[in-house]
Amino acid sequence: MDQLAAIKAFVAVADAGSLSAAGRRISMPLTTVSRHLAALEELVGVRLITRTTRELALTETGRHYLESCRRILAELDAARLRVTGAQDEPQGELAITAPVAFGRLHVLPIVTAFLKSSQRVTARMLLIDRVVDLIEEGIDVSVRIGTLPDSSLRATRVGDIRLMTCASPAYLAERGVPSTPRELAEHDCVGVTALSPPDRLIYPGAKAPQRIAVTPRLIVNTAEAAIDAAKDGLGVVRVLSYQARASLAEGSLRRILEVFEPEPIPVNLIHREDRLPQAKVQSFTTFAAPRLRQALAERVPPKGGTSSKPYKP
Repeated sequence: MDQLAAIKAFVAVADAGSLSAAGRRISMPLTTVSRHLAALEELVGVRLITRTTRELALTETGRHYLESCRRILAELDAARLRVTGAQDEPQGELAITAPVAFGRLHVLPIVTAFLKSSQRVTARMLLIDRVVDLIEEGIDVSVRIGTLPDSSLRATRVGDIRLMTCASPAYLAERGVPSTPRELAEHDCVGVTALSPPDRLIYPGAKAPQRIAVTPRLIVNTAEAAIDAAKDGLGVVRVLSYQARASLAEGSLRRILEVFEPEPIPVNLIHREDRLPQAKVQSFTTFAAPRLRQALAERVPPKGGTSSKPYKP
């Protein structure tokens, strides 16, 4: 049994979702892929993948084993590049993930610029609003918004964002500017299911969080749609600072209840802690970190005003 070939076949099956697709991905006959997978399961003594007539799925043991296999293949590849002298030059596919809106506004331009300067690198971007397991999904670098749990991942802090309350000038002129979060119970609101329960807004309090029950006029699942509705005067909306920055800068939204905003939310670049770091990962994080810091440092217009500095995503 060629254990390394079997490991490569197992990882390919996990990534591709089928034996035939895995075979095409690694240029290996279907029968050979199946034989390698069976031999690997016999070697480790447990089922790694469950098979049905419609799909393949990793077992719990298979998911943990996949992490180890990915790490082994990555370190072998890095070692090969180091020995051949190619490790110093970024090359290969770089897989990056980020939240949808943040990724489109801030990460995609950086990735595009990086690819122009690193001709031997290609990139795959996964823009998705959930926490991605880097090892399980084969991701090299992630932009993570939120407090990081303790893990073996390496993190580079690039800035902060804020959860802000906004409304259109026309709405505030008609309904008045709330001076405390409690007053939002008497206002029309636009709820965003991706950020919090749409019928309840939580603000910091002196002794305990303030939980304000509201009745949204509209509930949507994206911040972009909620912002558009708020700009049209439908009500008060609560979104993240980078999502609202353009509308605040142009004056179509005003920031309110600023003194009641929660603590800033950290933004980090994270990647796996490999014993043999890959040049493409090191090069991209070095390239991206200062550019993300600059983007996040752009001043958000203060309450009741607009920024004199034009918005640049």
